[in-house]
Amino acid sequence: MAMTQQQRDERRHEKAAKLQEEDLRLKVRPGTKQALLELMQWSGIEEQGEAMTLMIHHLHALGPQGSAPFFAIPRHEIRISPIVARKLEIAYQREALRIGRDD
Repeated sequence: MAMTQQQRDERRHEKAAKLQEEDLRLKVRPGTKQALLELMQWSGIEEQGEAMTLMIHHLHALGPQGSAPFFAIPRHEIRISPIVARKLEIAYQREALRIGRDD
């Protein structure tokens, strides 16, 4: 006799508890999802959970110093060209003159 859905659920929960499995949730934006899909395609992995598990274990194997660069948050550097800097300076001076005349 086939198991009912409730029996299958109970069996799955018992197995998960025995193996100390835990669900980790991850919300991502389209760019992150695309990157994961490409990584999976390059490696021939079909399951997202398997890909993320492998990435975690491989990063962990690199140790604290080896894995640190992968957790560095990229910072954007703002560079203002000399032309734009000059235009901002002129605009600042005009505004300072205008404020001075308003007093």
